[in-house]
Amino acid sequence: MTGTELFLEKPRRFFEQEILPLLADLRLAILLLLAIALFSVSGTVIEQGQSAAFYQANYPEHPALFGFLTWKVLLTLGLDHVYRTWWFLSLLILFGTSLTACTFTRQLPALKAARHWKFYDQPRQFQKLALSAQLEAGSLEAMSAALKAQRYKVFEQGNQIYARKGLAGRIGPIVVHASMLLILLGAIWGSMTGFMAQEMVPSGQTFKISNIVQAGPWAAAQIPQDWSVKVNRFWIDYTPEGAIDQFYSDLSVLDQQGQEVDRQTIHVNQPLKHNGVSLYQADWAIAAVRVRLNKSPVLQLPMAQLDTGGKGRIWGTWVPTKPDLSAGISLLARDLQGTMFIYDMTGKLVTTLRAGMATEVNGVTLAVDDVVGSTGLQIKADPGIPMIYLGFGLLMLGVMMSYVSHSQVWGLLENGQLYIGGRTNRAQISFERELVGVLDQLSPETAPEKKLAPQVV
Repeated sequence: MTGTELFLEKPRRFFEQEILPLLADLRLAILLLLAIALFSVSGTVIEQGQSAAFYQANYPEHPALFGFLTWKVLLTLGLDHVYRTWWFLSLLILFGTSLTACTFTRQLPALKAARHWKFYDQPRQFQKLALSAQLEAGSLEAMSAALKAQRYKVFEQGNQIYARKGLAGRIGPIVVHASMLLILLGAIWGSMTGFMAQEMVPSGQTFKISNIVQAGPWAAAQIPQDWSVKVNRFWIDYTPEGAIDQFYSDLSVLDQQGQEVDRQTIHVNQPLKHNGVSLYQADWAIAAVRVRLNKSPVLQLPMAQLDTGGKGRIWGTWVPTKPDLSAGISLLARDLQGTMFIYDMTGKLVTTLRAGMATEVNGVTLAVDDVVGSTGLQIKADPGIPMIYLGFGLLMLGVMMSYVSHSQVWGLLENGQLYIGGRTNRAQISFERELVGVLDQLSPETAPEKKLAPQVV
């Protein structure tokens, strides 16, 4: 052994004897999984991606939530963006490393051992099996046929038989581990490359995604630069009682030349998806009102949301009724149904009217043509989603495979005696009944309870 090999031997031995068994320890995996679950819950309960002012208002220092959780603690620990913090990603990587170590040190060797068969050539070997029996008469040919009828794969060598079935039960745990690794990889990749944006866009306007509220460090490539979105129309369906029933946005995706390449009408839980980016219907607002004064052209006046102290949403604007702006009225609206409230400069309610109606106020004729709505869109891109979906699909498959029993049966014909025995990793009672059925076919005149003797190992 060279000097370099001697230098590398001690770290390799330390890794194999100390680090690898620790990583493959089931207790460590459970501890990491509980920690990931705990912080995932915190990321669900605590609002993510909000402004510092939001956390200062909702998580004050006096009194602190639970006695310690203040906005300073929350922002310092990164609990406002849990899933993109270095420590949460480190937990995912460490958990993935633990799963990988367990797979290579336990699951793969168990599968390798299950795929190789070993014949028993001594009667005493059958005493170590969970179930065993000895018959005065019987043939290996009949035993082989009976096992094949039970869907066993049978191997024969001279006076010995080995049979097995349910190898999928050994593969199942490996598939489960691989699926969990795929889910973790998808989550990490999505955190590093995904983004979320929010846009409030009036009907008729075109926009490019720019108001990014959350983004991973490698998300720049996912933010579209070669296409834009036009809001053709936004509207709300109301119930007969006047409550909101559903929001709708008619959206068009435009290329760099302004040509329409896709068009969909979205509503809540029905997004538009284009090039890996999803646009969800998330909010709404009143953007403007179109009015005419006497015989003037249509004027589009922007409307702003007013502070009501949490008592509902109201939008308002000021409409001048004199050229020198010395007089005017306030125009207020609660929704897009078109009912407008008109107040004079003293704050007194003058009248109400709907879109398409006109009224006399301050000596002029005020006509409301339309109320322009804005659609609130939440825009997301998460390249890790396909991997996560594939991982969950494999996880379900692996769990079902893991419920398959891996059963093994041995047979030995020696000195006119037929020794038979077997073991399984689950469903012990079903396996015992199955083995009794095989014995019935070999020696039907013997009662089953006298043929099968469970052994204490």
